[in-house]
Amino acid sequence: MFTSRRALSVASRRLACRSFSPIQPSARLYSTDTAASTTEEAPTAPPAKATPPTTNTPKYAKPAPKATKQAIAASTPPPALAYSDVVYQAKSIAYEDAREDGEISEAPSVDWTRTFYGISARPVTEKQFKALMQPVEEKDVEVKPDGVIYLPEIKYRRRLNEVFGPMGWGLIPKGEAVVGDSIVTREYALIVDGRFVSQAQGENSYFSPDQLPSAVEGCKSNALMRCCKDLGIASELWDPHFVRWFKKNYMEEVWVEHVTTKKKRLQWYRKGDVDVQYPYKVSK
Repeated sequence: MFTSRRALSVASRRLACRSFSPIQPSARLYSTDTAASTTEEAPTAPPAKATPPTTNTPKYAKPAPKATKQAIAASTPPPALAYSDVVYQAKSIAYEDAREDGEISEAPSVDWTRTFYGISARPVTEKQFKALMQPVEEKDVEVKPDGVIYLPEIKYRRRLNEVFGPMGWGLIPKGEAVVGDSIVTREYALIVDGRFVSQAQGENSYFSPDQLPSAVEGCKSNALMRCCKDLGIASELWDPHFVRWFKKNYMEEVWVEHVTTKKKRLQWYRKGDVDVQYPYKVSK
């Protein structure tokens, strides 16, 4: 028996009038121990990260400018040196082996301004040779703003004292000082154990008459460093391979600005030890 069309219309209107409420899941399914034992255990969520405190910084504020490489290098202080790093201690005493039977040979009476007495007459001992040719320590090498590396003249004097002993060597002027408009030159000879070793022209600049005495003394120091080349002291400083290696590993270029003229230029410094001197300052 089929239902009449009228009966179906009435039934549909009654179903439309009813209100269906959505089925809410019971909270007990996720919170009680009974539900946990009968249902599959849900994966635990990772702990929430701590929210950083909010600041009043505008959303579109410009970021703070980053410090330049030169500024960082200038503001980074060099590491503190220990007492043993700045105090000299003799490493090798080699001149005693050069004495025969402990006797000191009598110095000949010669005019060192005109003679080359004793040159290449006798080589140094093996111990003296090793002391003369010992490598330069990188911490002793100084850097000029133009990129020239050098060893302070006191390092040469200490090496000569270790190898030949105090009063076992000396510098003899070969002539008078020649004074120019802004430069002083003078020739010196290095004498060791009463024998001629080498001679070199020392030079130094000066800018006023009151600086002339110091400039003449600087000539002696400059000539000493040049004479020591013949003995092999600090020979690395004249070796192009060593110079390029030292520049790559221990030096850096920094832009500096003249405080008066505002002109900028590049200058060389040791890495981590940028000390710009007046009248220059680190360029921003």
